[in-house]
Amino acid sequence: MIERLSPPGVAVPRGPYSPAVYAGDFIYVSGQIPVDPETNQAVLGDIRAETRQVLNNITRILEGCGATRADVVKCQVYLTDVKDFAAMNEVYSEFFGEAKPARTTIGVAALPLPNAKVEIDAVAYKPR
Repeated sequence: MIERLSPPGVAVPRGPYSPAVYAGDFIYVSGQIPVDPETNQAVLGDIRAETRQVLNNITRILEGCGATRADVVKCQVYLTDVKDFAAMNEVYSEFFGEAKPARTTIGVAALPLPNAKVEIDAVAYKPR
């Protein structure tokens, strides 16, 4: 069974996609950019602040699907400057703690949100 979800309290998608898709026992969280869901405005600047906003957005989506950070099995991180890796990684490590999902980090030329430094997507395993 596939269910497309847009939990309450998450940022409005900026394109034709669902914030999350429940497929079987997996939740696929679309790439999140640093947007405050309360204001729907970008939170740009410091890579740490952007990463924190992105991971908080992922948390809200997971919670809206009945899952937690501990259920995340895989993330993909997209950075516009790989020099930001260490600072992003600090926040990412704090966020996941001991529940370390598999991860890929990719350097990209740009993101859909102009001047954004980071985008992260996630896959969680949460049997229904």
